[in-house]
Amino acid sequence: MSVKVSIVMPCLNEHKTIGICIKKAQETLEKLKIAGEIIIADNGSTDGSDEIARSLGAKVIYESKRGYGNAYRAGIQAALGEYIVMGDSDDSYDFTDLGRFVLPLEEGADFVIGTRFRGNIEKGAMPWLHRYIGNPVLTGILNLMYHSKISDAHCGMRSFKKSAYKKMNLQTTGMEFASEMVIKAIQLGLKIEQVPITLYRDGRGGPPHLRSFRDGWRHLRFMLLYSPTYLYSWPGTILFVMGLVMLISLLPGPLYIAGRFIDLHVMVLGSMFTILGFQIINLGFYARIYAATHKFVPETPGLKKLFKLFNLERGLLVGAVIFLAGFGTDFYILIKWILNDFGALDEVRLALFASTFIIIGAQTIFSSFFLSMIGIQTRSY
Repeated sequence: MSVKVSIVMPCLNEHKTIGICIKKAQETLEKLKIAGEIIIADNGSTDGSDEIARSLGAKVIYESKRGYGNAYRAGIQAALGEYIVMGDSDDSYDFTDLGRFVLPLEEGADFVIGTRFRGNIEKGAMPWLHRYIGNPVLTGILNLMYHSKISDAHCGMRSFKKSAYKKMNLQTTGMEFASEMVIKAIQLGLKIEQVPITLYRDGRGGPPHLRSFRDGWRHLRFMLLYSPTYLYSWPGTILFVMGLVMLISLLPGPLYIAGRFIDLHVMVLGSMFTILGFQIINLGFYARIYAATHKFVPETPGLKKLFKLFNLERGLLVGAVIFLAGFGTDFYILIKWILNDFGALDEVRLALFASTFIIIGAQTIFSSFFLSMIGIQTRSY
């Protein structure tokens, strides 16, 4: 019989629990009359976990490169099933729940993720820092950035169609693998189902592989890197608009706001904000296009519109207009200086305005060439 379901478990020194997990999975497959296989992705065990797994009839795949993602990638690559179920081999997830992860796939779902927060968390199974701060905050950030409604983005028990996994084209090798899978599923518009489950206490009795702050930061860093809008576009736009308002409003002269004297120091700050904000926006464009050309993220209709709107020729035209506005202002100051017989001038405001626009204009011109260059690959695939 062909394999319908492949159960993939990563393993790193799990000799106390690996056998329990395998037996639960085997018994459930038999009970449900599902043709399946169990794959143990061993990531460098030295306690005989691999031998226990093999003795129980599981297929053992060895991955020498350490990392949660590396282990899963190796195990899933070797899987023969149409459906993949993944879960840790520390007995914190109950593999007798297999049916609840397979049925939604048979009914049309592409990706199924367990949710511990809508299910049950056994006392002592999850540290309070993870339960009340880490997981809710990281899940909330992911939902905000990617407009999803996932209740437990870091639950380790999941299932998906092998065809959906291939579409995801996952790249990460460490703990970020879990976040990348959810993000890619959302970005690709896959049909996602959530299944309430129970999280049990880790059966190994030893220190957890997870490191709270290190791995939490890795998940957050990954989400930011995969979201140029929140990492670059919004901060850059806010800085740019604030700076431009400060710069232009003080161009005619000082202001009195709420009894406070606002003058050149604020205008200099406005110039800095404008330039810095524009540079950050540019970096957001670079990041978005680089991610698409290297297939970290799928090419979206928004990216295609971006290319149509910001092509090389339009970029050069806009950059030239901005540059000439600054250059013309500086030329006006030069003429005024000559007419003043090269004497002292009080044109610091105009000079700040001119230098800011010259810098932004020049950056727009050269950025247009660079964006066009790195976008060539995107247009071709």
